[in-house]
Amino acid sequence: MNTEPVATTSDSTSSSRVSTAAGGGETIAQAVDLRKIYGTGEAEVRALNGVSVNFQRGRMTAIMGPSGSGKSTLMHCMAALDRPTSGDVVIDGTKVAGLKDKALTRLRRDRLGFVFQSFNLVPTLTAKENITLPLDIAGRDVDQSWFDTVVDTVGLRDRLSHRPNELSGGQQQRVACARALVSKPAIVFADEPTGNLDSRASAEILGFLQSSVRDFGQSIVIVTHDPVAAGYADRVLFLADGEIVDEMANPTADSVLERMRGFDAAGRRS
Repeated sequence: MNTEPVATTSDSTSSSRVSTAAGGGETIAQAVDLRKIYGTGEAEVRALNGVSVNFQRGRMTAIMGPSGSGKSTLMHCMAALDRPTSGDVVIDGTKVAGLKDKALTRLRRDRLGFVFQSFNLVPTLTAKENITLPLDIAGRDVDQSWFDTVVDTVGLRDRLSHRPNELSGGQQQRVACARALVSKPAIVFADEPTGNLDSRASAEILGFLQSSVRDFGQSIVIVTHDPVAAGYADRVLFLADGEIVDEMANPTADSVLERMRGFDAAGRRS
């Protein structure tokens, strides 16, 4: 199994499809020539068209692009929630292609964390029970020290006995973030994690995700349409027509917005 980082190419045709982790460092997740095709013939849609990219351990990466660019498809394939038509995904040294259902379930349960825009909390469970649910399903003991660290960092100590309908949207998303982190996954994937939140709650969630990277060495990939959210990341990838067309290291909200102004409606440089 080859899990070496994808090499950067200087070829102008290939460079839009190949990206390496900015600044070097250990690769925690990798896509190699990833393709996802829906339909056939005239109805064929290439959601991903040969994407190769590395995601670095202990870094936050934001994925941006216009509607239909393939950003959510890329995340779903990287998170083993969807199977690509061809190409390879490697998570923390494990090649996803060819894994049987049980092994794939274990990979998702033990080494991946997920944060969704819709929270995906169980309404009949308390905040604490929702946070520990992945560990309970896996039959693993809760690391109480780590649980306390996560709960206190996300500011939920006085809400652990509340059910989701007793929590604000921001508090529900903080529960979802804590749930994603409590099992100490290799990498966390977050799909529009602030899409349903107001600006204050968004800042709290993004600040928490950023601190989990900087303080605890967590690896995080977020899909977002918001330049402000992207500004919390260490790196931004820009997708269009199923390909990586640009990237930015050490982004700010202003620099991301300026870069986006340089693309046309399809996401290509204008």
